[in-house]
Order: sequence, then structure tokens, then C-alpha cells
Amino acid sequence: MDFRMDQPEHLSAPKGGTVHINFTFYYCGALAKDPRVSIALKRTHFHGEVIYNSTRHFVHEDYKDRIILNLPEGQKSGFLQILNLREEDENMYFCRVQLKTQRFGLQVWQSILGTKLTINLAPKTTTEGPTSTATTTAAATTTGLSVLEGNRSSASLPLSVGAAVGAGAVLIIVILGLILYLRWKGSKGLQTTARTVARGSLQNTEEKYENIGIKSKFLGHLGGSTYGHLPLAQGMIPGGIPGSWDQVPH
Repeated sequence: MDFRMDQPEHLSAPKGGTVHINFTFYYCGALAKDPRVSIALKRTHFHGEVIYNSTRHFVHEDYKDRIILNLPEGQKSGFLQILNLREEDENMYFCRVQLKTQRFGLQVWQSILGTKLTINLAPKTTTEGPTSTATTTAAATTTGLSVLEGNRSSASLPLSVGAAVGAGAVLIIVILGLILYLRWKGSKGLQTTARTVARGSLQNTEEKYENIGIKSKFLGHLGGSTYGHLPLAQGMIPGGIPGSWDQVPH
């Protein structure tokens, strides 16, 4: 008696993709007039739960609207298609067939080994190959330089304004310093002039007093005995009276 189910041991498909679990079943004898062929799919292990049954139109909630059976009538080969694969779909799957033969009646059997389904996750990066990496790096470098140049251009404006403000402040300080210096210089010049004028006035005053002293001393001499010893013109006496030398008082 030869009843068996063949299916691939291993399949892989990307996440979000589609997988076809091909199967072929064998039986002995001829099919009944109403064979009532039914295909089911189990998961996890040989005695695992049924996730699909074609006769009962049953689909597990985890695979709702994602399992399709393709088995032409009167054929022994077909496939079960799982759509929109998810990470949790990675599992062991066992195909089971049920039918009625003329000689042995209703029979049910399934794959013993099952099919291991692997879900391939999408790559985390889309960069592939050294060329793409170099291109991406160059683009990143160019972008970085552009950003740097943009920052430098943006930063140059505040720097120029700051430099202008600083230069203006320095200029104002220099002007104020120059004004203060000129005022101080002028004040010192006025003080020097005043001192010179005062000193000149004092000197003139002293000279006047000295002249007055000399004049007084001179007049004093004139008023003393010295007065009689002055050589007077012959025939003249003090007071303008003509006389002789013998008449001049001593």
C-alpha cells in the first residue's frame, strides 16, 4: 500500500513576499466516483494545528486572506501559496491530503518531514558594493562641506558686524582720548602762560621797587653832605643864584 505526500524540505522567501509550498500526493488504486479530495495545511510539527482546510473553507486567523490553494481537478500535484509573509510565518509546514478511493475508501495522510520556511528580513541599508559606498561617502562628504561652507558664510556676517562695532568703539576711544589730551594740554599751556605773566608782573614790580629805592637813595645823597661836593658850574650856587665858590655853604 503506497500513500505518501512529497514536499520540499526547505524554502525561503523575503518578508512581505510570497511562497509556494509545492506538494505531490500518491495513493493506491483508483479514486471513487466522488473522491472528495481535501487539502489541509498544518504548522509547527506533525500533530500541529490546522491553519488551512479546503473542504471546510477554513483559514486560521493568523493567515486570514493570505493562503491560496492551487490544485487542478483530477491532478495529484499542486501548491499552497502564502501571501504577504510576516516574520512570525517562519515555521514548519505539513501538507495533508484526504480522499476516497474505490478499494480502500476514505484515506488521510500527510508529509512526515514537512517544509521549513525561512523568512528573509529586508536589509537595513540599501547601500550595496564598494562603488555605491564610495558614492554615498562622497555625497555625504560633499553635503558636509556644503553645510560647513553655509555655516561659515552665515557666521561671517556676525563676525564682520562685530569687527565693525569693535573698530568704531576703538575709534571713539581714540577721539575721546585725543580730546582729553588737547584739553589737558591747553589747560597746562594756560597755567604756564599765567605763571609767566605773573612772574613778569612780579619782576616788573620788583624792578620798579628797586628803581624807586635807587632813586630815593640818590635823592638822599642829594639831600646830604654829598650835595655840597657836587661840581657845580662856575658862578652858580644852589638855587640858581650866581656867586663864587667861597659862598657855597659847606
